[in-house]
Amino acid sequence: MFKLFTANFWDVTARLILRNKIIILLGIITVTYLFSTQWDNMRFTYTEANLLPDDHHVNVTYNNFLKTFGEEGNLIVLGVKDSTLFTVDKLNAWNKLSESFKQYDGVETVISIKDLQKLVKDDANEKFSLNPFIKDSISSIKELDILQDELFNKYPFYDNFLFNKATKTIRSAIYLEKDIVNTSARKDFVVTVLIPEIEAFQDATNLDVRISGMPYIRTLNSQNIIDEINLFVIAALLVTSIIFFFFFRSFRATFISLIVVCIGVMWTLGILGLLNYEITVLTALIPPLIIVIGIPNCIFLINKYQHEVKLHGNKVKSLQRVITKIGNATLMTNVTTASGFATFILTESTLLKEFGTVASLSILAIFILCLLIIPIVYSFLPYPKDRHLEHLNKRWIGGFVNWMERMVKQKRIAIYTTSLILLIASIIGIYQIKISGSLIEDMPQESDFVNDVRFFEKEFNGIMPLEIMIDTKRKKGVMKLSTLKRMNELEDLIIETPELSKPISVVSLVKYSKQAYYNGNPKFYQIPTSQENSFILSYAKNSTSNVDLLNNFVDSTGQYARITTFMKDIGTDKMEAIEEALQNKINKVFPKDRYNVTMTGKALVFQKGTKYLVKNLAISLSLAIFLISLFMAYMFRSGRMIIVSLIPNLLPLLVTAGLMGYLGVPIKPSTILVFSIAFGISVDDTIHFLAKYRQELQANHWKIKVSVYGALRETGVSMFYTSIVLFFGFSVFTISSFGGTVALGALVSATLLFAMLSNLLLLPSLLLSLERSIANKEVLKKPAINIIPEADEME
Repeated sequence: MFKLFTANFWDVTARLILRNKIIILLGIITVTYLFSTQWDNMRFTYTEANLLPDDHHVNVTYNNFLKTFGEEGNLIVLGVKDSTLFTVDKLNAWNKLSESFKQYDGVETVISIKDLQKLVKDDANEKFSLNPFIKDSISSIKELDILQDELFNKYPFYDNFLFNKATKTIRSAIYLEKDIVNTSARKDFVVTVLIPEIEAFQDATNLDVRISGMPYIRTLNSQNIIDEINLFVIAALLVTSIIFFFFFRSFRATFISLIVVCIGVMWTLGILGLLNYEITVLTALIPPLIIVIGIPNCIFLINKYQHEVKLHGNKVKSLQRVITKIGNATLMTNVTTASGFATFILTESTLLKEFGTVASLSILAIFILCLLIIPIVYSFLPYPKDRHLEHLNKRWIGGFVNWMERMVKQKRIAIYTTSLILLIASIIGIYQIKISGSLIEDMPQESDFVNDVRFFEKEFNGIMPLEIMIDTKRKKGVMKLSTLKRMNELEDLIIETPELSKPISVVSLVKYSKQAYYNGNPKFYQIPTSQENSFILSYAKNSTSNVDLLNNFVDSTGQYARITTFMKDIGTDKMEAIEEALQNKINKVFPKDRYNVTMTGKALVFQKGTKYLVKNLAISLSLAIFLISLFMAYMFRSGRMIIVSLIPNLLPLLVTAGLMGYLGVPIKPSTILVFSIAFGISVDDTIHFLAKYRQELQANHWKIKVSVYGALRETGVSMFYTSIVLFFGFSVFTISSFGGTVALGALVSATLLFAMLSNLLLLPSLLLSLERSIANKEVLKKPAINIIPEADEME
């Protein structure tokens, strides 16, 4: 009954398409126009990807920190490491440059060498006051020498904050307004103000200025994503059109296919705008993906049309058969591919949900466009010329098909042995895979801004914020001497950790206050004793100059304090070890009944997000396998066939995972996608082969060997064509400047190549070896879904 309904459905569909050509074309134009009106809603992401669910405890902790102390990622740093900076003219020019940024909207404050203040004891009024190191500007070498001596030798409070006394590296800090950090205003400041000002300064002084900080990194990274969308789309169109033309030798067929996939890209961008999703490093991959996945649909449809025209010369009949015969097969393969992407929707990660939603909808959209546009356009065109049909007679692919048939007939043991060796080697390789939680690892490694990150890592031990928030559970509990001593003990561990920068907190300010109390003697830069604390606090209470400094480290109630350090861009393993060491110290130093201490910050959030994604990898891949297994079960009504069909599709995934281990490619947000994407696409070949195999069984009176070889010869060519398109299509991503995108393109390409060979060698070998156990009535029953219509079977 269902089979009859399916056949009738496609017959009706063919008639509707061919009888309503103008209406359908107008409808496509209208829908494309409506989608184009949604392009204005597209926006590029202004934050790094948050890989965790909104209600995850790590995100909750981070958001609580932001509520207490505000946005932490609002710092841009400028740095210079050059001995010639310490001349009167150049240092004044440096201070003038830093001062100039204060005038711009969106800048909260700027701190440079000129803004540094000495905390000075005022005995007459029993208070502390702030005096600038530089009152106006440096006017002589003598003043410059005094300044260097004071900065590098007498005031440890500022060491590793605006300068590194060991290497004489100087930097300035620009704090943006917190409400513009995650908006387009940030990009306007960085691109139109910051970069031009820095370039002009470099030209005037011949100093090499390094720039870093999360707002700067995010801005340039987002711009790279924007640039690469255009690059990928153009490259994907170019590569796939060249391959398409090589197969068909027809400009007309190539042009029609390009029109179809270009409309598909326009629809994809419209879906992004309609759903109001941000364009991230993942969603930026979808437009070229649609081109790569759409071209094989065009190959199937156009190839079938030309084959039918050559067979009987009736154009209308040929177009009708294209829809009725190929429509069902391409629907099934597109559904399985979309299912591979759709499994990401079931994860709790917003980033993956949006990627899965847009990708799966776009794949179904490109199927609909191919099915509608290609038959309709060809109905208006004249009959294909003889040169357009020449590719149907080409024999160059015959050598490849004969080789496959020979291997399956004569070298089955070699196929199994090779598969087993690959399996064992892959399992060994899998145990060598590492997990990477690095925020900048996937960014363009040769770019100036990544080189600047490395510079600041070397000079100041990193720019990735790691925050520790201490809740004393009582108002004004932070300034208790017992709390300060506990914080100081924790800071000692941070200082001893090479991957972390010198911490900044209220503890440093208290130490600075003691130094000031003892007339600036650097030997007294330390936590005061109980007796000293009462005297120093009396001075501090009379001072108004400390209020602004204190606000950065303690909340308005005095209950919460923060310790800020910066982390190098290190791997997940090291990060976890540091986190564990800090947590052990926290547990030891801060009693849980009196303090609630939490670690957070961008570095930690990203690392936890990567770990979370690894767990979701297993879930999404398992869901993909489960969904496609259900589909195969419903289609073939055979549990044994499910197992036989999964083996050649899971082996390539294991081989790819093994390669990642051997080649040192870590599991990270970009490479996690490889497995579900590749599985969803590679299983299409299995469906085509098994559908043809079942048809051959019926045509050859259940003779398995004849049927396997027949299916191999029939499907081998089309599987080879589409696999080549997919291989080179995904290889386009290897031209990316993002390491993760390069790895994604290379790994998916390799996996699909393995999958093609596995489906053409291992799958038929299994069918032949297990013929007695699977060639029974259970397998040979009429399938619930007839991939290849009976008309084809009759032929």
